[in-house]
Amino acid sequence: MTPAAARIDAADVRATLRAAGLRARKSLSQNFLADPEVLEAILEAATADAEVADDPGSPGRVLEIGPGLGFLTGGLLAGGATVTAVELDHGLAAFLHDRFGEAIEDGQLTLIGGDALDQDLRHLVEPPYDVVANLPYHITSPILHALLGEAPRPRRLVLMVQREVAERIAAPPGRMSYLSVFVQYHARVRVAFLVPPTAFEPSPAVESAVIVVEPFAADDRLPPDEEDSLWRLVQAAFRERRKMLHNVLSRQLPVDADRVDAALEACGIARDRRPQTLAVGEWIALADALGTLPGEDAA
Repeated sequence: MTPAAARIDAADVRATLRAAGLRARKSLSQNFLADPEVLEAILEAATADAEVADDPGSPGRVLEIGPGLGFLTGGLLAGGATVTAVELDHGLAAFLHDRFGEAIEDGQLTLIGGDALDQDLRHLVEPPYDVVANLPYHITSPILHALLGEAPRPRRLVLMVQREVAERIAAPPGRMSYLSVFVQYHARVRVAFLVPPTAFEPSPAVESAVIVVEPFAADDRLPPDEEDSLWRLVQAAFRERRKMLHNVLSRQLPVDADRVDAALEACGIARDRRPQTLAVGEWIALADALGTLPGEDAA
């Protein structure tokens, strides 16, 4: 059962900030969710099937990045989740400590003050766990790389991101990017719903969206050396994403044009295809046909 969301609006957010002596900081891309229906929808996505399959009595563990004023945190705690929350803003971290002092004392909430990018996110919470986050544009990609790039991976991620970023991550072949290939190699992705600027206080200039990312089983991935070659290939191709594959790979990879042509032909991929048109499976096949690629490790 989904825990009830707090009944909030923009006036509640402003009053809460004012009472705590806080303000939304543009430098930290702070826009606080102020729409109870959106909050309810996020809670529903975050708590769906939250019980651990091999331990039906477990309420589930959640890593929350950017808890802000704690409206979502409160809903997760009310639903019985054990939450580890990472908050960059020192003032908000102090506010959350006061607000959820009892949950912290009881061990249901662990509050970490600091930059999520400085944390070993994969080891903050014992698996299996879910992730809930409201991610600013500039940290979306590094957070996804940190959580998906190596095991242990979350069971599921429910992320609020800019609509443009959500659509890029979930893009189909024809509109793919390096980020969409990376995420879709590791997980199933769907855009759950869009969120208008008016759902936040203060209102941002752009629309947002909530995406649900469900990582595949560990054995669905390539061996490490083959995966390194895959990312070298994909990174090289997207340096010139609108160029024909034959041309861009011949320029960007340390292999000759004949080897590129032979690999493309072996995979049934036309020489004049553009990188954004290839599906994840085609990239894997092409990497296999090219074989081990020399060069620096993929980022």
